[in-house]
Amino acid sequence: MATNRTFTMIKPDAVSAGNTGAITKMIEEAGFKIVAMKKTKLSAEQAGQFYAIHKERPFYKDLCAYMSSGAIVPMILEKANAVEDFRKLIGATDPKKAEVGTIRNLFATSIEANAIHGSDSDENAAIEGSFFFSQFEQF
Repeated sequence: MATNRTFTMIKPDAVSAGNTGAITKMIEEAGFKIVAMKKTKLSAEQAGQFYAIHKERPFYKDLCAYMSSGAIVPMILEKANAVEDFRKLIGATDPKKAEVGTIRNLFATSIEANAIHGSDSDENAAIEGSFFFSQFEQF
């Protein structure tokens, strides 16, 4: 059963390029309500905890280094069919394959620096959102 919440995170490349406002505007214009949002920076250890599912993958160390290289903007979003609709809004991981007008098509520079994270399931959205936000920070 689909829930009404998903998790996203604007990644260091997009934050440092000054695209946070434009991306947030696209999210809101697509009908998502932002129920939690902050600007923060992960340590390498925190990035490792967040991406622990990928620990055995060859790209894990590079991913943790990248995600701790600068500021990020994690958010919890609300909308009917949130996970699926948000995955459509952000586009394919490879910006060259992302549909025109999607966030990654507009703001990503590579597969690695792909501007934004979006949860791939309701279960992961809840886990990932709880990593960054307590129940008291979600409105």
